[in-house]
Amino acid sequence: MARTTPRGAATEMKCPMALDDVDLFSQGAQEHWYEAYPLLHANAPVHRIPGEGMTPDKDAFILSKFEDVAMVVRDGVRFPVLQFADAPPAGEDDIKPPRNVSQIANQTLRPNPDMWASHRQELTEPWVGAGATRHRDMIARNANRLIDTWIDKGEVDFVGQFARPLPQIVMATVLGFPLEDIPQLAVWGAAQVKPFVFGRGHRNILTPDEIDDQTRVLAGFAAYVQDQVAEKRLRPKEDMISFLTQVTYSPLGRRLTDDEINGVVYGMVIGGLETTQYAIAEQAQLLCEDPALFAMLKADRSKLTRFTEEALRLRSPTQGLSTRITSQDEVFQGVKVPKGSSLHLRWAAANRDPDEFERADEIMLDRKAVTRHVAFSQGPRSCPGSGISRQEQHIAWDCLTDRLATLEYAPGNTFEHQPGIMLGLYQLHLRFTKA
Repeated sequence: MARTTPRGAATEMKCPMALDDVDLFSQGAQEHWYEAYPLLHANAPVHRIPGEGMTPDKDAFILSKFEDVAMVVRDGVRFPVLQFADAPPAGEDDIKPPRNVSQIANQTLRPNPDMWASHRQELTEPWVGAGATRHRDMIARNANRLIDTWIDKGEVDFVGQFARPLPQIVMATVLGFPLEDIPQLAVWGAAQVKPFVFGRGHRNILTPDEIDDQTRVLAGFAAYVQDQVAEKRLRPKEDMISFLTQVTYSPLGRRLTDDEINGVVYGMVIGGLETTQYAIAEQAQLLCEDPALFAMLKADRSKLTRFTEEALRLRSPTQGLSTRITSQDEVFQGVKVPKGSSLHLRWAAANRDPDEFERADEIMLDRKAVTRHVAFSQGPRSCPGSGISRQEQHIAWDCLTDRLATLEYAPGNTFEHQPGIMLGLYQLHLRFTKA
C-alpha cells in the first residue's frame, strides 16, 4: 500500500533527483522530504553540513539510519543533550534566544539526566504518561462534540475543525485552563514553536527581530500562567497545575516554586499541541488514499493502535531535531565524526529505513514490534507527552470510524505544508458520508 499523496503543488522547490539536490531545510523542502530520504539512505546516511556545529569551526551531521539514531537517543552520556553537554560558547554570529521560563526551570528541576528522569516520573507522567488513562472519557467527549459541528454537512476542513482544536481542548483541560482562553493559548503556542517553524537551518535560528517578537508574546503567557498558579494554590482543582502546586519533588525535597511550575507548563504546551494535530491530519490522508484500510478499521477497532503507530512511523510529525553532540570521536556507517560535532537526528528518515523496516514505505498492521519507531524519540528523553498524544489519536479515530461511513478527499486540496521541521499541513478538505 504505497502512499501517493501529491506534494509540491504550492512550492517552486524541485523534487531532488540526486544527492546534490538534497536540502532538508530550505523553503519548500518539506514538500519533498520523502523523496530526499532514499537518496540519503543510499548515498549519504551520515550527511555532513560544514560549519554548522556549535561553533563555526565545527560541523553538523545528519543521521538518517535507524540504528544510528536509536543508538544516539538511548545513550545520553556518549551523546549528551545540548543542555547537559560541556559545549563551547556560541560563536559571535550565532543568535541565541533569551532564556524562557522553561530553561530557567530546567536549572533546578532537571539539570542532569538523573533528575530529568525524576522530573518525568513525578511531575508529568501522572498526567500525560502512557498509564494516565484518567482523560479517556474527556477526550472522547470532546472529539464527538467537534464531530457534531460538521457531521451533517458532508464536507469538513479537517485540520481547522478537528485535528487542530482537539489537542487544544485536551491540553487546556488537562492543565486546568478555561476553555474560553483557547484562542489566546493558540497564539502563545504558535510563539513557542516559532523557531521550529520559521527558524533557519538545522539549528532553527531566528533573527533578532523575530526573537524580540517571540519574547514579547511569551511574556504574556508567563504572566497568564502565573495568575493561574496563584489561583490553583488558593483553590486547587482536579487538574495538572493544581497537582504541581501540591506535589513534593523528591530530588529537591520540597514543593515547586511558581517559576518552576511555569516552566513545566511551558513544556506541556509546546509538546502537547502540534505533534498530535499533525499526526491526526496525516492519518486522515492515509485513510483517504486507502478506503479499504478505513473499512478495515471500522470493522475491527482492535487494529486502531497498530494503524496509529504505523502512521506515526510513516509520516512522523516532527521530522528531525538537532539536540545531541558527540562527546568523543565517533564512526557512523564508516564515516568519521569528530568530538564536539552536532548531530541532527532525522526521525522521519530513520522510520523509513529499509534496512530496519520491511516494506518501509507501506503500512503493515501486522508489523512486529510496531512501536519501535522513533517518532517520539526513544530512551529516557523520549517525548513526555507521547502517552496522551497516542490516546488522543486512538480515541479520535475510534470516534471518527464510528460516525463516518466513508472518507475521501474533497476538491481543492493543495497539500501544502508549513515551513520548518514539522510535517504540518495547513488545510485538509475532506468529503464523507455519515454513518
